[in-house]
Amino acid sequence: MKYRKIKKHRRWCRFVQKTRKGLNKCFGRHSFVGKCLHPLLWLLSKILHPLVFLNPFRYIKRIDRYIISKFIGTYIYSIILVISISIVFDFQENLAKFTTNHAPWNAIVFDYYANFIPYFANLFSPLFVFIAVIFFTSKLAGNSEVIAMLASGMSFKRLLRPYMVSAALISVLNFTLGSYVIPKGNVVRHDFESKYKNNKKNTSATNVQLQVGKGVIAYIQQYDDISKTGYGFFLDKFENKKLVSHMTANVIKYDTISDSRYQWRAINYKIRTLKGMREQIKSGQEIDTLIMMEPMDLVFSKGQQETFTSPELLRYISKQKDRGSSNVIQYEVEYHKRIASCFASFILTIIGASLSARKRKGGMGMYLGIGLLLSFSYILLQTISSTFAINANTPAILAAWIPNILYFFIAYYCYKKAPN
Repeated sequence: MKYRKIKKHRRWCRFVQKTRKGLNKCFGRHSFVGKCLHPLLWLLSKILHPLVFLNPFRYIKRIDRYIISKFIGTYIYSIILVISISIVFDFQENLAKFTTNHAPWNAIVFDYYANFIPYFANLFSPLFVFIAVIFFTSKLAGNSEVIAMLASGMSFKRLLRPYMVSAALISVLNFTLGSYVIPKGNVVRHDFESKYKNNKKNTSATNVQLQVGKGVIAYIQQYDDISKTGYGFFLDKFENKKLVSHMTANVIKYDTISDSRYQWRAINYKIRTLKGMREQIKSGQEIDTLIMMEPMDLVFSKGQQETFTSPELLRYISKQKDRGSSNVIQYEVEYHKRIASCFASFILTIIGASLSARKRKGGMGMYLGIGLLLSFSYILLQTISSTFAINANTPAILAAWIPNILYFFIAYYCYKKAPN
């Protein structure tokens, strides 16, 4: 059996040698084709040579792949561990509500928990990053692996390279999920909670007044979001601070089946048009009209900003500011928080690696406790700064970045004190 394998291998080697000789004979440098193609290939190699330095894998060595795999693996393991415990406690707490409201199992699994997991995993991602860095770096230091790396001439700055690569991958993933994927899942989760957990959404509004266009003011005495119907509607148009049109309607309904947006139907309407000293009155039973407002502009529910993707948040904030609305600060905080939380991965990674890279007696218990304390304090500071922005008129971008600014100085101090 072994003889057959050796014979087969020899035949394959002869085939490869003959093929290589034939290709060199036809396309070699001294052949006719080779003489024609050689200058072109030389010029092409000179042009494409700088692109070699843009290859990210050129700078990732075996030790980098080793640390990145440890980092990402521990990060995923910590998410699975903590989220599994959270699901058990959440299910135990809400089991009575699910049973009372007759929630179907497929809705519990796919509508609630399938969106519960990515939401909380992304929300507490800085905590998981910090725990992962502290845990596996302390283990590396305990096994004298960090000492061996530094003793071989590797600087601590070079050691942080795979950490930063891992943090960048996690940040990109968190930003993509938080800005585009999770908001769509939050819509389904909020609908489930309002239906089966008695967390009723706000479905009505009274005395709503907003600017729907330049010089156009709309007022609705009472609005019901379930039927998309408003009662006691007024629409005033101004030009040069003078009233030129006044529209009233007993009932106004949003056209949900229309192909275009902002389509409303006014019932029992009356339109007064003012032209100087003259007045023209038009009334009727029903009329379709275009009003630059939507049901989402009239009713505000708790956590509504979490159901908007980042582009939708920007459009909503811009539209509300044009209307002169003051209820946009929480939406601005949500938009800037999604960006700031991504940079938290880099800051907390530097702190965690700097704290746990030194080998000390007693193991990793103390560092794990410090890591939990710092990460929980970071999340607490995020909540406090958001409250300041909403209730104390603090700029939204400053409120979102205050935790990162403070923890940046902590990271810089830890980096200077790290072993080199």
